[in-house]
Amino acid sequence: MAGLQELRFPEEKPLLRGQDAAELENSDTFLLAMDTDWKEHDIETPYGLLHVVIRGSPKGNRPAILTYHDVGLNHKLCFNTFFNFEDMQEITKHFVVCHVDAPGQQVGASQFPQGYQFPSMEQLAAMLPSVVQHFGFKYVIGIGVGAGAYVLAKFALIFPDLVEGLVLMNIDPNGKGWIDWAATKLSGLTSTLPDTVLTHLFSQEELVSNTELVQSYRQQIGNVVNQANLQLFWNMYNSRRDLDINRPGTVPNAKTLRCPVMLVVGDNAPAEDGVVECNSKLDPTTTTFLKMADSGGLPQVTQPGKLTEAFKYFLQGMGYRPRRCATHHMLPTMTGDSLGHLHLSFAYLKDRRLSGGAVPSASMTRLARSRTASLTSASSVDGSRPQACTHSESSEGLGQVNHTMEVSC
Repeated sequence: MAGLQELRFPEEKPLLRGQDAAELENSDTFLLAMDTDWKEHDIETPYGLLHVVIRGSPKGNRPAILTYHDVGLNHKLCFNTFFNFEDMQEITKHFVVCHVDAPGQQVGASQFPQGYQFPSMEQLAAMLPSVVQHFGFKYVIGIGVGAGAYVLAKFALIFPDLVEGLVLMNIDPNGKGWIDWAATKLSGLTSTLPDTVLTHLFSQEELVSNTELVQSYRQQIGNVVNQANLQLFWNMYNSRRDLDINRPGTVPNAKTLRCPVMLVVGDNAPAEDGVVECNSKLDPTTTTFLKMADSGGLPQVTQPGKLTEAFKYFLQGMGYRPRRCATHHMLPTMTGDSLGHLHLSFAYLKDRRLSGGAVPSASMTRLARSRTASLTSASSVDGSRPQACTHSESSEGLGQVNHTMEVSC
């Protein structure tokens, strides 16, 4: 395609916007060593206390990475594997990271008193501005899974100026109909709560084979999360309303997410249909759809490497580039070869934050299922170092590319 060049980058890529490496060494944008420890906070909100753990402190205009876990889990069960992955740590050391636990779902949480009214999904979203204000965040990049993805999407709809980007895994934008509601009730009568929740988290294939991962999560959901509190969260999630979003141009005054969004789902995951429908309701110029092969229902646990690569390029597409590149940034296009490797091609696009204009879009071709799904990052094309960002904006191919990306990797 005209306007694209195939480049390969070395592993070390500090994801910082608009600064040279020499400048970064003396800047305060890196988190200090003393800031790398996790700190716990209980934050007052209009709908009760929220348990939050945070690493780092706000630096300039850099957004915080804010996570919200799925029902049946807490931030540790949902995100530890992903955020402890070595390459992900290389990314997150440049950002404040804030993990939010839904009310009463954190480790060691006390049981709510009799008659306690668990917040609705809308109220859970409305609790998050208190977190943002408490820590002085200007805006956040949200990473949510399942119920947490729904909460973050609702948060972005209500408070769009506080959200710079969203990674939504296993999101279902639809409320449950009567048939689904009845099936859930029946399941609750015939199965334990952990087993009922497992059908939400894992694919049928994983449940039937009763993998070691499923067994581990069954035990931890039963032992780590307070069961009475979990039941309240589970009931409220299953009582959610439709997210009420529509693709711009499909209905008058369509409401949708205004920030860049990366949708993620594993193949054969229970949430697959919901994520596909959510993709159909979002703006295709700002939405990335990533379908991950061999990842099951929890891609952040089973495939943290693939997800880290996707997140890295999602950040780069938002302007957090590997290195200074005048007023341009890069968005990847992937192609596969017979060996199952993914090759990355980058188009140089004008940064909307530097230019004030919209970012042209890029596309990813749908890939055949790859056994290795490895992202090659060797030397650059000329065998020495990555090429300088000198590509002209006038390349004729750029105006024809679609930003919605559906990738099976």
